[in-house]
Amino acid sequence: MENLSKFLIAAKTHTYANENVKKVSSSRIGSHDYEYSDGNMMYHDTYFGGINFMGEEVVYERDKTPIWGMNYYGIILDKSLSEEAMDSALRPALMQVGSDSTIPVRGPKEYVNGEYKYIFNVTGDLNCFNGEETIYKNNHKIYVLKCHGGKIIR
Repeated sequence: MENLSKFLIAAKTHTYANENVKKVSSSRIGSHDYEYSDGNMMYHDTYFGGINFMGEEVVYERDKTPIWGMNYYGIILDKSLSEEAMDSALRPALMQVGSDSTIPVRGPKEYVNGEYKYIFNVTGDLNCFNGEETIYKNNHKIYVLKCHGGKIIR
């Protein structure tokens, strides 16, 4: 799991969280997709929507066997802040993945960027977990995401 943890940190900082990375071709109708490969692993993130969105991340071994996955659903509660919240709070927080002892499935336990505060509470480990991510602007909750996932075994 240590190799998976290191790979997830690299994959997440080289995909959605990194605003300079380009999307890849859609894998499904209406999806937004990112991919990252290193060594014998490949990461694929596909999501739908924007203000309300859902998605899935999967890590594959070289032979294209899925070994790990996560599903997520998020809602921007304050519709007037949709792009601002993502650019000022979520992406910078997600770029901090691996900076503390939190399992590397979203961001750190807490991250503050100006008037934005990001909090990620997660239970479990990379084998099986549940989490909730929230963003506050000036102590007002503006965003929430729920996620769950873990190891995939055939």
